[in-house]
Amino acid sequence: MGLSVRVFGLHPVSVLLPQALAGVGAVWLLCAAVRRWFGAGAGLLAGAALAVTPVAALMFRFNNPDALLVLLLVAGGYCVVRAVEKPGFGWLMLAGVAVGFGFLTKMMQAFLVLPAFGLVYLVAAPVGVGRRIAHLGGALGALVVAGGWWVAVVELVPAGSRPYIGGSQTDSVLELALGYNGLGRLTGDEVGSVGGGAGWGQPGWTRLFDDEMGSEIAWLLPAALLALAGGLWLTRRAPRTDLTRAGLLLWGGWLVVTGVVFSQMDGIIHSYYAVALAPAVAALVGIGAVVAWRRRTEPAVVGVLAAGIAVTAVEASLLLAREGEWLPWLRPLVLFGGLVVAALAVLLPVLPAAFGRGVGVCALVVTLMAPAAYSVATAAVPHSGALPSVGPADATAMRPGGGRGGGGGFGGLLGAPTPTAEVAGVLAAGAEEYRWAAAVVGSNNAAGYQLGARVPVLAVGGFNGTDPAPTLDEFQRLVAERRVHWFIAGTLLPADSGSDASWEISAWVEANYDSTTVDGVTLYDLSR
Repeated sequence: MGLSVRVFGLHPVSVLLPQALAGVGAVWLLCAAVRRWFGAGAGLLAGAALAVTPVAALMFRFNNPDALLVLLLVAGGYCVVRAVEKPGFGWLMLAGVAVGFGFLTKMMQAFLVLPAFGLVYLVAAPVGVGRRIAHLGGALGALVVAGGWWVAVVELVPAGSRPYIGGSQTDSVLELALGYNGLGRLTGDEVGSVGGGAGWGQPGWTRLFDDEMGSEIAWLLPAALLALAGGLWLTRRAPRTDLTRAGLLLWGGWLVVTGVVFSQMDGIIHSYYAVALAPAVAALVGIGAVVAWRRRTEPAVVGVLAAGIAVTAVEASLLLAREGEWLPWLRPLVLFGGLVVAALAVLLPVLPAAFGRGVGVCALVVTLMAPAAYSVATAAVPHSGALPSVGPADATAMRPGGGRGGGGGFGGLLGAPTPTAEVAGVLAAGAEEYRWAAAVVGSNNAAGYQLGARVPVLAVGGFNGTDPAPTLDEFQRLVAERRVHWFIAGTLLPADSGSDASWEISAWVEANYDSTTVDGVTLYDLSR
């Protein structure tokens, strides 16, 4: 994204184009990965399912690292598929590199796919166990190098010669990776967090289906779980190297591990994190549908297929019921149509071939119709801020994430305020005489003022306003050196932990400088 902005300039297209390309790449790679073991039909269905998943439609057109993370993890999955086909260090090490780059993208979240990647190779690769373990060791080494070089560089550079490591309290990238962006997400013990407790929702086994995350990912999730369970049962006596079971272990392991972690974690979690589940859900839907279709003469198999269609229709109906008057005709159509198609699917063993193919087409339409419509509605809504959410305009405006504005839930810190022309003019006047035209608590606040006024703005306290950067002494020195012109007042959220530097700076400014209000924004002139 940085390269895109440098080449094409700062513009919404240059910012969002890399996310869209990452989404296209993820769909293509998922299609290619599933196709290799299950055929073109399964690959196309998996790719289509990913493309119409609402959270994917959201994040593949939003300024956020999740699109790149999904691309890298799907690339890792593709490399594992190739490694199982042709055992050796090459493809497996490429998988490690992809996950390592995923770590650089979003830190320890990338590691949630590792159990599935390691398990499928250890179980299904057609070589001896010693070679399998050795190959996995090589892949782990590649991961460490690909993901660790930047950490090593940052740790080796003296703190005074590099920017402060935001999200840490000790200016340490290891603290950030292992704490705030690592184990702290699981335990809830995140130094510097401003949400805490109920702010991140209630952990539990139904979290992926609840009001906040359900509309993001749950549309095809029941069908994916049915496909996983049914597929593993069908392949329970298959040879160790059976590729059908290997595919189920790969994508099913991805889904189960990531889903369990997201469901039970006590720390910071946002609904759009569910995009990390979308490739696994889509792959299992594609695999399950094709495997069931190929064995549609078996009553038990078509029973699972019919159950998958029915449960998808019911889940879609439940999710659509949350949207009030949005497309009121869609809910009964999906529910009634899905149940009818499910009933017909039970008869597949005795239906004429042509009629059976018609049932199959209807099944695809009725299962993908609701998430596709919801994705279109999501794409029609502009999203900004830090917490985007899916759905039509009326729905996203009412959710805690704040779909259009994105700043709901935690006040100003997670929004990106756009200054009025008068405020922007005040900040820009004489800005060339200062290193920073203004300072404000929180990086999202700073970004909004900087983009709106086109002047540099200092983010006090980092992302949450809880980093000790700058400290009060450092800020006082900047003011004394006439490097900051204005201080913009705002709401300070009570932090569960972390530095009080932002509070101290705000209190010092209020006690020592006179304020002026411009279009509702309180400004302190630090040059006087």
